[in-house]
Amino acid sequence: MSYPRLPARPALFLDFDGTLVDLAPTPDAVVVPSGLAHLLQRLADRLDGALAVVSGRPVAEIDAFLAPTELRAGGLHGLEWRERPGVAVMQAPAPISLDVFRARLATSDLLRDGLLVEDKKVAIAVHYRARPDLGSLVRETITGWLEGVDDLAVLDGKMVVEVKPRAVSKGTVVQRFLAMPAFEGRVPVFVGDDVTDEDGMRAAARAGGFGVKVGEGPSGASYRLADVPAVRTWLASLE
Repeated sequence: MSYPRLPARPALFLDFDGTLVDLAPTPDAVVVPSGLAHLLQRLADRLDGALAVVSGRPVAEIDAFLAPTELRAGGLHGLEWRERPGVAVMQAPAPISLDVFRARLATSDLLRDGLLVEDKKVAIAVHYRARPDLGSLVRETITGWLEGVDDLAVLDGKMVVEVKPRAVSKGTVVQRFLAMPAFEGRVPVFVGDDVTDEDGMRAAARAGGFGVKVGEGPSGASYRLADVPAVRTWLASLE
C-alpha cells in the first residue's frame, strides 16, 4: 500500500471511532490499543502541537480513552473544542428545537429493544448497530420529525442517526483550529472513515490540504487507507 505523504508543514486532524480505534457494538465498548495515546502525543510534539482529535464523541470521552494523554480536540461534530491541553473545553449552545426533539424521542414508539439513545446534551444519537433491520425506520422517522426544522441537521453515520445543530460540523471545527496559533500557516490533513468526516475533509481541501478516507465507501478524499490498523501503521511511520 502506498501511504499518503504529508506536506512540509502539516496539521493532522484525526477522527476517533473507525479511524484510530475499531468500531464496537456500543460506544463505550471500544478498545484503545496499547501505545496509541503515546503515539499521538509523540506526533503532536513533532508537529509542535498541530494535531487534534475530531470526533462525534464529547471531548471528555476522548480524554478518558486516551488518559493520561490530553490533546487538542474537537468533540460532538464541532460543538465542542479545546484549544490546547490544560484549558477548558468550550461548547456551542444548542437550539430550543433540540429540546423539542428530545421530548418527542422520549415518548415515541421508536425506542425499542436494541436501539441505544446517546444524549450528548447538545446532540442526540440513536444507535442501531444491534438492530440493523431498524436502520431505515430510525432514519425515516427522525428525518420526518425534523422536516421544516431549519436549525437542526440529521447525520446518517455508520449504524447511527444523529441530530445536531446545523450551523456546526467537523468542517467548522477544522476552520476554528486553523485560526489558532499552533495551526497557523499549516496544511491540514483530515483522516476519517464516516460520512460525517467528509465535512472535515472538505474544509481541509479548501485550506490547501486534503482528506484521507479510511475503509470503503464513496468519499471526496484524495487518499485512502484500508482500515484502522493501516491508519496506525501510517501514523507510526510519520514519527
